[in-house]
Amino acid sequence: MPERNVVIGSSSGLHARPASLFVQAAARQPVAVTVGRPGQPAVDARSMLSVLALGAKHGETLVLAAEGEGADTALDELTALVAADHDAAESA
Repeated sequence: MPERNVVIGSSSGLHARPASLFVQAAARQPVAVTVGRPGQPAVDARSMLSVLALGAKHGETLVLAAEGEGADTALDELTALVAADHDAAESA
């Protein structure tokens, strides 16, 4: 199962707008994607409540995983999304 480790780029962490963008992008993927902290159980990346419940903060590492055809492409897109600082884009 392909996995990616990614450091959260948004100063607000994976909350509010960044979480919404992430969940929407995960829902568009042709494969199911999970997200979680290293060594802890992962949650469905398409569930806003589950993603928010992670309480993931800026600078923390998350593990994204997916399986099936298109998994690597899906993980590449979602990794870039999590690593981006969406809060900087809002204030610009």
